[in-house]
Amino acid sequence: MPGKFEIKKAKNGQFYFHLKASNGEIILASETYKTKRSARNGIASVQKNSADGARFDRRKGKGDKPYFVLKAANHQVIGQSEMYESDKAMENGIKSVQNNAGTTKVEDLS
Repeated sequence: MPGKFEIKKAKNGQFYFHLKASNGEIILASETYKTKRSARNGIASVQKNSADGARFDRRKGKGDKPYFVLKAANHQVIGQSEMYESDKAMENGIKSVQNNAGTTKVEDLS
């Protein structure tokens, strides 16, 4: 079973999406968008940019825990991962995004 995107509405009325792996885990979370259409454009950007490994920016968060962000060609952040316990787990997360981002399944839960 392939992954899927889910569009949701935030309490402030804006929209965001999650990319979920086939096991239901969130592997990429977007920032908020003013419109649902903008969120859909964000999904299209993930689908396009995730194929390029250079678009993943590997970072360290609190407690030196690794995470990554996916950037578009204009260097704008499209989505962010969770914090991982190891660099290897983060790299597996990147591979999961690359494997699942091509899905055309989008569930509108807003």
